[in-house]
Amino acid sequence: DRREDFIGHSMTIRRTLEQARQVADSMASVLITGESGTGKGLLARYLHRHSPRRRESLVTVNLGALPESLLESELFGYEAGAFTGAKGRKLGRLDLARRGTLFLDEITEMGTPLQAKLLRMLQEGEYERLGGTKTLQINTRVIAATNRPLEKMIQDGSFRQDLFFRLSIFPIELPPLRRRLDDIPALARFFLKRYAVTSGKNLKDIDAD
Repeated sequence: DRREDFIGHSMTIRRTLEQARQVADSMASVLITGESGTGKGLLARYLHRHSPRRRESLVTVNLGALPESLLESELFGYEAGAFTGAKGRKLGRLDLARRGTLFLDEITEMGTPLQAKLLRMLQEGEYERLGGTKTLQINTRVIAATNRPLEKMIQDGSFRQDLFFRLSIFPIELPPLRRRLDDIPALARFFLKRYAVTSGKNLKDIDAD
């Protein structure tokens, strides 16, 4: 394993990585949950690198960073004339992730109309580009992540329960640092070494106190 991804040897993080290894070589959708800063993007890369798709692309979409109006065309692409200004075909992230992995970060930022289209893609294994009539088959492993309480969002109707079930074939929760306190010394030394190099300092270790 590449240790720069997850630093530490606590039982908590070892259990999490064991879960990841169990599912990495399958096509099962994975839903990663956890607070901000727990390493959901790192875990998505870990899953991709330990999968049979490792030689293909890992394509990340941060759904929270894109306007709702652009999400559909960004994910599925579009054909010429699909809307004003669409002068030619644009490949979507699904096209770019073909034979690889698509990581949908902040999945809860997706509105319900687009949730329905994503659900259909996962159920049927096919999609159309915006403005297109040709049905395309997907060959992409989907990983999603969120830091929000999905159960509450399902109850209030802002997230589809059927989509949740499709995405969470294999759920993995990433623990916050307060649940893996034994890893703090290893993390401290890792960052000391990294920033000592970048700042030109000759720092070897941190005092135990």
